Formats: sequence, C-alpha cells, structure tokens
Amino acid sequence: MLRFDIAPVCSNAYRFQAAMSFTIAAVYLFTSYQWVAFLLAFGGLLRGFVSPHKCLSYRLFAAITGRLGWTRKVNAGAKMFADKIAAVAGTAMAVSWLMGAEFGAIPATAILIFALVDLATGFCAACWAYGFWYKLRSA
Repeated sequence: MLRFDIAPVCSNAYRFQAAMSFTIAAVYLFTSYQWVAFLLAFGGLLRGFVSPHKCLSYRLFAAITGRLGWTRKVNAGAKMFADKIAAVAGTAMAVSWLMGAEFGAIPATAILIFALVDLATGFCAACWAYGFWYKLRSA
C-alpha cells in the first residue's frame, strides 16, 4: 500500500540507515554493549510508526545525500514497513539483554545479514516483502 500521507523518502539516505542498523547489530553481537539495541528499537519506532522525517538520523542522511546529489525519492510505505520490522527486532534484542537471555542474537543476526545485503546491493528485503504482500492481496 503506497503511503501518500507522508512525503517520499530518499532511498539512498535509507542505505545510510542500513549502515547504522548493521553497525548496531554488529556491536550487539560482538561486544558487551548490548544496550545499543535500544537505539535500533527507538529509531525503528520513530521512523516506522511516526514518520521518517521526524528522525534526526534520517534527516542527517537525507541532507548528506542531497548535498552529494544522490537523492532518489521513493514512496515511504515500504521503508516504514522495514522500520517497523527493525523496531520489533530492536525491542526483542533489548528485552533479551535486560533478561540476560541469548535469544536477541536471532534478530540481531537477521538485521546484520539483511542490512549488509541492503548496503552491498541496494536490495531491501523488507521492502520487497511489503510490495509482494500487497500484490498478493490485490490479486
């Protein structure tokens, strides 16, 4: 479902967001600083459930890509869906850390892999799933 109630977002700025998600997942998995999961959860909640345009990191990355001439606007719906998934994964990671459990490694590994794919190729798996879901529903 396309989102026309929210201004389009820059897909290249979202690649910078993928770099942040990759970094947070790597820090979570490979250091003792697992509290960084709260950053992923908060960013995902803000961008996915409120608006990407309210998020300081997105605004910074959009300004950088705009200044470099890398602006490529896309509909916000799929990117917001990806952020909702990041919010759920970040929340699961944070809860796991607070409980002293190990299940947070599962969503962290998924974020690490899918963010790396997005960084390397520009393919957003959550965005593809979002589009595929709505194609199935309209058929």
